Amino acid sequence: MRSKRLVAPLLCAATAIATLPVIAVAGEVSDAAEDAAVSAPSGQLSYPETRTVDIVDTQFGVDVADPYRWLENDVREDKAVAEWVEQQNAVTNTYLNDLPGREALAKKMTAFYNYERFGLPKARGDRYFYSRNDGLQNQSVLYVRDGLEGQGRVLIDPNGWSDDGATALAGWEASADGSKLVYAIQDGGSDWRTLKVVDVASGKVLDDEIKWVKFSSLSWVGNDAFLYSRFPEPEEGAEFQSLNTNQAVYYHKIGTPQLEDRLVYATPDAPKTGHSATVTDDNHWVVITSSVGTDERYEITVIPIGKGDWTPMTLVSGFDNEWDLIDSVDGQLYFVTNKDAPRLRVVRFDMADMAEEPTEIIPETEATLSNASIVGNKMIVSYLEDAKSLAKMYRLDGTEAGVIDLANIGTVRGFGGKPGNPETFYRFSSFSQPGAVYRLDTNTGESTVFATPELAFDPTNYTTRQVFYSSEDGTDVPMFIVHRKDLDLSKGAPTLLYGYGGFNISLTPGFSPTRMAWMEAGGVFAMANLRGGGEYGKVWHDGGRLLNKRNVFDDFIAAGEYLIAEGITGKDQLAVEGRSNGGLLVGAVVNQRPDLFAAGHAAVGVMDMLRFDRFTAGRYWVDDYGYPNREADFRNLLSYSPYHNIRSGAEYPAVIVSTADTDDRVVPGHSFKYTAALQAADTGLAPKIIRIETRAGHGSGKPTEKIIEEYSDIYAFLAHHTGLAVE
Repeated sequence: MRSKRLVAPLLCAATAIATLPVIAVAGEVSDAAEDAAVSAPSGQLSYPETRTVDIVDTQFGVDVADPYRWLENDVREDKAVAEWVEQQNAVTNTYLNDLPGREALAKKMTAFYNYERFGLPKARGDRYFYSRNDGLQNQSVLYVRDGLEGQGRVLIDPNGWSDDGATALAGWEASADGSKLVYAIQDGGSDWRTLKVVDVASGKVLDDEIKWVKFSSLSWVGNDAFLYSRFPEPEEGAEFQSLNTNQAVYYHKIGTPQLEDRLVYATPDAPKTGHSATVTDDNHWVVITSSVGTDERYEITVIPIGKGDWTPMTLVSGFDNEWDLIDSVDGQLYFVTNKDAPRLRVVRFDMADMAEEPTEIIPETEATLSNASIVGNKMIVSYLEDAKSLAKMYRLDGTEAGVIDLANIGTVRGFGGKPGNPETFYRFSSFSQPGAVYRLDTNTGESTVFATPELAFDPTNYTTRQVFYSSEDGTDVPMFIVHRKDLDLSKGAPTLLYGYGGFNISLTPGFSPTRMAWMEAGGVFAMANLRGGGEYGKVWHDGGRLLNKRNVFDDFIAAGEYLIAEGITGKDQLAVEGRSNGGLLVGAVVNQRPDLFAAGHAAVGVMDMLRFDRFTAGRYWVDDYGYPNREADFRNLLSYSPYHNIRSGAEYPAVIVSTADTDDRVVPGHSFKYTAALQAADTGLAPKIIRIETRAGHGSGKPTEKIIEEYSDIYAFLAHHTGLAVE
C-alpha cells in the first residue's frame, strides 16, 4: 500500500479578544499595534525590539491587525528579517549557554544514537537494497547486496554531499530488475527534491537529472523509465514561499533530458489538485491518486501500460473517500478504503468491468486498518488497536491465514513485497527498543532476524503503560506513559507531554534517542493520542478538525490535568511539546491554560491561522483547519490562532519556539510573528525565546549532529524549567 500524503470548537463571537493584533468590530481599531514594540517588563530577558507595521485586515466585520507581517518575508531575500533572526538567535544562544545540563544531555543523546541501524530491505531482481547508519553518521548510507547472503556494498553515501551534513538522500526506488535506481536529493531540509539515477552494477551516476520535484512518489515503468510528480518552476526568489499548484505526473526515459519528459497526467482546470502515480508490480497499470488537500479523499485514474496511447480512465471519481492502492493480481486492483467503513476495509475492482462496484475482501473491524500489502499469495494487514500494532495474514479471498506474532506495546513497520514472492521484511519497535529487522516467509509464516542492533543500554530498564483519561466532553482518550523502572514517582517527576492531534496521523510507540535521554535523566515521557489523529479512524479524525478543532486542545489539557491528578507530575514539573500541527497545539493550549504548564516547546508550528493557506503547501491544510475566507471557519480559526490570542497580563510558562530558515512546509514566518507577539506582551518573567536553525527545514533530512545540538538545547531549557536535574 502506498504511503499516505503529508507531509490536522465553538464558534467565535464577532469581538474575539486578542492581545497584540487588533481584533475588534470594524471601526474600533485600537492603538495596540503602535504600542507593540515595547521593552520587556522588568526582570525579563531583554528581547530585541521588533518594529511594527500598520496593517489591518477587515473580514466579516472584524478588524485584525498584523503588525509583524513583515516577518513573513523570506529570510534569504529580506535583510531586515535576516537581522531580526540574528538578533533573536544571539539572545537565545546567550540564554541557552548558561543552562546546566546541555552537555550532559548531548552526551546521553549521542550514546542513545550510537547503535547500528538498518532500513527495511527491498528486493529487486536478485539484489537487496537497504539503508544503514553506523550510529553517528549524519545521514544513512544506501547499500546493496547481490543475493540475501551477499556482502553489502555502498551504493550511495550522502555524507560527502555537503560540509554541514544537511544534504540528504530523501527517497529512492530501484527498477524491477535491480539494474538502476532513481534517488531524490534534499538540500537544507527543503521539500524540493532533485532526482538522479545510478547504475547499480558500476555505481556510476548517470547524466539524468530531474528538478522541481515535491510530494512525489517514484515508480518505474519497466527497467528504463520511471514516473514522478513535479510542480512548475517557481519564479526566482519565490521557491521557498510561493504556493504549490499545478502538480503533474511525468514519464522520464533514462538517457533523455528532462525537457523531453512526457506529460502523463495533469488537471490545468483544477490547479489545486495534486497527483501521485504508482505502477503496479505486474507492470500492467499506472494508478494515479489525485487529491485536493490533506484529507484522505481521492479520485483514482488508471492508465493501462502497453497499449501505446496512455489514455487515462477514471476508476473512482468524486473526492469522497480514501482509496489507497495495494496492488494488482490477475486483472484485479486491490485497495484500502474508508467508503462505508470509517475504520477501513479492503476491496478489489475487476478491471475487465470498471463500471462495477468493488467487491469487499476484508471487512471493517473494531481495530483501525493502517496498512495492507500483497506478498506472495497472501495479504498482510496491519491494524491499530488503541494505537498499538497488530498484524494478520489473509488469503486473497479474504479468509484469515494467521496472526503475525509481535511483542507487547509497539509499532510494526514494513511488510513491503510483491505478488508471487513470499518474502517480506518488517520491524517492530517500542519506546525503549529500536527493534530488529525481520524477514518473513508468508508461505510458512516463519520470521527470521535480518539485522539486530547492538545496544549500549538495556531496554528492559524502562516501563511503558497505557492509560485512558476523560476529556472535557467525557471522551476517553488513550495516553502512553514511559519512564525508567526505578524512577520514584511518589513526589512526581518532571514530565514531557507530547501531542499532535491532526491530519489523520496516528501517534504510535517508537524509539527516540532524544526522548530516551530525557527519561534516562529521570524524566517521564507521555504521549497522548488526541482527536484529530487517525488512531480510531475517520470518526476520531473528524472529532478534532474544522469546527471540532477545540476538542484537540481540550484533550491535551485534560492529559496534563490527568498527569497532575495522578501524582505523576506537578504543575511546576510539566512541559508540553509538539511539532508542526503540534506546534499549533502547544501555542493554543499555552494561551488557553498558561497556569497548567511550567514550560512549552512549539516546534515549526502553524501559528497564524488566518494566513496559513497563502504559502507553499499551506493551501492543502484547509481540510483540517477550514478556509480563512469563509465566515464560520474564520471565526473559529480566530478563536484559537496562537498569534492572535496571546493573553497579556497572564503569567505564562517558559516557552521556546523552534523553526528553521529553509522550512518550506510551515514557513518560519509563523514562528517569527508568534515569538515577536509573545515577547511584546506582558506574560510574566519566564523566558520566551526562539531557536532558529540554519540550513534546516521542517525536519526531514536533518543530520544527526544537528538533531543532537538542537534537542540538547531544547531539553536543557525544558529540564531547567521543570526541575529535571541532568547529570
